[in-house]
Amino acid sequence: MKKVTISTLLKMKQQSERISVITAYDASFAKLFDEQGIDVMLIGDSLGMVLMGEDSTLPVTVEQMAYHTKSVKKGAQRAFVIADMPFMSYATKEQAYANAATLMAAGAEMVKMEGGSWLCDSIAGLVERGVPVCGHLGLTPQSVHKLGGFKVQGREQSAADDMLAQAQELEQAGIQMLVLECIPTELGQRISAALSIPVIGIGAGPGTDGQVLVMHDMLGISANYMPKFSKNYLAETGDIRKAVSQYIDEVRSGSFPSEQHSFN
Repeated sequence: MKKVTISTLLKMKQQSERISVITAYDASFAKLFDEQGIDVMLIGDSLGMVLMGEDSTLPVTVEQMAYHTKSVKKGAQRAFVIADMPFMSYATKEQAYANAATLMAAGAEMVKMEGGSWLCDSIAGLVERGVPVCGHLGLTPQSVHKLGGFKVQGREQSAADDMLAQAQELEQAGIQMLVLECIPTELGQRISAALSIPVIGIGAGPGTDGQVLVMHDMLGISANYMPKFSKNYLAETGDIRKAVSQYIDEVRSGSFPSEQHSFN
């Protein structure tokens, strides 16, 4: 199968083909996901919670992200590979440049950063230097203490309007993809329609251009709890490969997420 690039994903948005994304952390699962036809693999700093047993993503380091990115890249022949920039690894432009370089050298084809307008200068600088960037708005897990916990964002009209404005500013700064986490369905659809880049939802309703799930949630093996926006595909299929294939099929058909996996 043909290698997925950012151009592939942009074309999918333009043709209203939904994009399937899953987190990956090692070569074996990356190979399995690749063989089933997943479009994008995200090495998420969620590894702090699902692999390390932490109660947040904050303890994850750049070195740990680079290690797992290198591992995933060895198993991912077709899928597009994105790596999270961990907490406080992009507090300044200089930090962003150095740490993004580390992750790109490890095999990432794009880096993901959480935050709004304050990131625009760093994003513009990275893009200018050849580093593709994915934004992340809504529930940003690295800001969990500031947000007061893992809560749905953008429910008030003013907060929704502000999130849309920030999404547009990030696109103008140069991001080529955006993740929206834990926001109302209507807002997810509104932002996706307003941007020309692919918008990937996780708890953002069915109106985005694609979906991402943490692999441990999708397989029902997360140590802590199952988020409302997730679905245990392994329980339905009894086989990991079939579970991944069904997830991809349901994202493409638009049957996942349903209303029960979304927020009003």
